[in-house]
Amino acid sequence: MWLKLFFLLLYFLVLFVLARFFEAIVWYETGIFATQLVDPVTLSFKKLKTILECRGLGYSGLAEKKDVRELVEKSGDLMQGELYSALKNEKEQPGTDSSTTFSGEMHFYELVEDTKDGIWLVQVIAQGRDPLLSKANWGKMIQKVSQFGIRTGTFNCSSDSRYCRKRGWMKSTLIMSVPQTSASKGKVMLKEYSGRRIETEHIFKWMTAHVASRIKTIHVSRQLEDDWYQRDKHAVKMFLFAKLDQPPAFFSALSVKFTGRIEFIFVDVRNWDNTSCLEETGVTQTPSYVLKTPEGIYRYGNSTGEFMSLHAMDTFLRSVQPEVNDLFVLSLVMVNLMAWMDLFITQGATIKRFVVLISTLGTYNSLLIISWLPILGFLQLPYLENFYEYSLKLLRYADTTTIASWVRADWTFYSSHPALFLSTYLAHGLLIDYFEKKRRCGREDQNANNLEWLTSLWDWYTSYLVHPIASFQTFPNESDWEDDPNFLLERLAFPDLWLRPLVPIDYIKHLPTWGFKCSQVSTTDNNADSKSNRVQTSGFNRDPGEQGSDADSPCVSDNCRKTAESWSGGEAQDDRSLPWPDDMLPCTECVVCLENFEVDCLVMGLPCGHVFHQQCIVVWLAGGRHCCPVCRWPSYKKKPLRPAHGADLQEQE
Repeated sequence: MWLKLFFLLLYFLVLFVLARFFEAIVWYETGIFATQLVDPVTLSFKKLKTILECRGLGYSGLAEKKDVRELVEKSGDLMQGELYSALKNEKEQPGTDSSTTFSGEMHFYELVEDTKDGIWLVQVIAQGRDPLLSKANWGKMIQKVSQFGIRTGTFNCSSDSRYCRKRGWMKSTLIMSVPQTSASKGKVMLKEYSGRRIETEHIFKWMTAHVASRIKTIHVSRQLEDDWYQRDKHAVKMFLFAKLDQPPAFFSALSVKFTGRIEFIFVDVRNWDNTSCLEETGVTQTPSYVLKTPEGIYRYGNSTGEFMSLHAMDTFLRSVQPEVNDLFVLSLVMVNLMAWMDLFITQGATIKRFVVLISTLGTYNSLLIISWLPILGFLQLPYLENFYEYSLKLLRYADTTTIASWVRADWTFYSSHPALFLSTYLAHGLLIDYFEKKRRCGREDQNANNLEWLTSLWDWYTSYLVHPIASFQTFPNESDWEDDPNFLLERLAFPDLWLRPLVPIDYIKHLPTWGFKCSQVSTTDNNADSKSNRVQTSGFNRDPGEQGSDADSPCVSDNCRKTAESWSGGEAQDDRSLPWPDDMLPCTECVVCLENFEVDCLVMGLPCGHVFHQQCIVVWLAGGRHCCPVCRWPSYKKKPLRPAHGADLQEQE
């Protein structure tokens, strides 16, 4: 995860440098920056109207260019970046397909009346009547209001005539829904258009007038002093000082969007009676957008990317006063971008990459949701309110810096150019893939095809599903376990009529292995007799006569002859050889190949105590038969140690 986080932060750094590179190219070719101010006098009449439409100011009745230019100047300074965005958005206006068609009362209630932080414009078509706006005018209206976050819809009374009669919609009309109060989760009021003129400009002016009525308007200096010097530790206010009859539509729309978080106040300075009051608040020119927080004041429009538009100011206010949903969406985007890095970090078959990607996406998103649940619970606790306020205070300090303005400008730029964002992400991922191949060269099989990898994946999955067993560990020397009650259930997994489950074979390397010797250490004759008896009861010892006549036995040689005396008290074992483990049953023959053990050959023991040639038992186990060839005890399962042989003999005596 840390590697993916590092690559993601590196990608963000590349985006930041790339944005500065684009700015340098634009400056080199045109000699201007995005933050450079534009003189409205140099713009054409069409461009001036485009700027007014993006800011949400009506220009009906203004036939001369001079009047339109003055209206642009009264609403705020114009930058090159805002002019570019306005001209770009004019070419990419949404069509009528973005409008919602309501199916009935419940659908209308859920989207319109239950929406507490949005504005709706709904065209009601009475049963058997024509709509108030034609299809062409309704399309223009959608394009005009959608850039301010106003959603549109159509309610045809023929789909629910009872609800239309209940509402009194006997003729085709327009309905606008706006939150009634500035409190969060307040009531929603429905306004019906009663004007006679059905031009889009007059309807838009009617809408902006109703939305602007929600904003507190100040006309005299005394009201400004009361609001400006109001002692509220947690109040965040956005002031607009301008010589306008009403605030721009984007400012009014933001007041609805940030209901309950930020208070919007419009100060009309057309007939201001006390200019010294403005100087005390730090306002030296109009228009001026001022954000007042408990930490101080911030003048909006003086930093990079701070344009007089809905999208730019919305990004700024979300960073200064975010809500929990904003933080969750941000974390969701970050986590998914980090998870998609697995597509390039993972090496091997193509299907393997996508399987790992899907697994990572599911894991990361599940962990994110699980992590947010306790956070939401803690934020509801009353004694954590101070912690929340201090966190917002630190966030506001950070978001009012120059670097934060660059980050917001880059966010606005890349969000308006998604193709550039995706292409740079893909290029960054391909570079990661290239360097990962170089780094892992020779470490693993990267050339496996999709079929081979799917086969190995299926083997692993069935092994985990049928018999998930941990790696075998070394056996303890002492244990007071009782006989395993699940032994019968374990045995049921291995009959020949059953499909043997696949088990990981990494436990084989932990099985005890040593070199075979024919002589065993014996110190006393009593112990030798006991060993002889024990060997005979085990069924592996022969009479001396038989051993002498067995010329084909590999153990019969000049170096070591297997006789009764060799097990019952011969010479001491060579110091260089490893002793026979106490928990292994003595034997001289491998039941897999039916051959006797040769001197110094490698033998391997299983948890049950039976011993075999190392090569024979490894081939047996690797072939999928994970059990002892003699007693069928699972070869990966520990077995309780038997009591000492001496103790058994003493009990028998």
